[in-house]
Amino acid sequence: MKKIVAGGLIEKDGKFLLVKENKKICKGKWNIPAGGVDDNENVIDAAKREIFEETGCTAKINGILEIINQNLENVDLLLFIFDAELVKENIQSDGEEISDIGWFSYEEIFNMKNDLRADGYFINTIKNKKENKISPVELIRIDNN
Repeated sequence: MKKIVAGGLIEKDGKFLLVKENKKICKGKWNIPAGGVDDNENVIDAAKREIFEETGCTAKINGILEIINQNLENVDLLLFIFDAELVKENIQSDGEEISDIGWFSYEEIFNMKNDLRADGYFINTIKNKKENKISPVELIRIDNN
């Protein structure tokens, strides 16, 4: 099975916005706001939607931090992680899919490896952000025809 996931890394005052997952497969693990791309949805719109659904925040997508192709058990995953800018902060979780939301420094995130989803695959993404290794979002061509 193939799955496309999109999400965004938001930084504010040197801290990054993470969500605590409540799904059975990753309950209690921290992650960046991200989720599956719906049918007929592009990855940029999906990232903005997932950020809003999981955090209540509105974000603008500014660039590409990382594209990860990962083969998991029975799933071929393609993950787009975008550099996202906070447009409107309205922190809230539904309590169903996400149990908590918080702002963490890079050092805090690095030291909570056991509490991160998938061994903190997004730590490298944060390094890319800190080192300004951001590709232009225009590399993704959205063709609506």
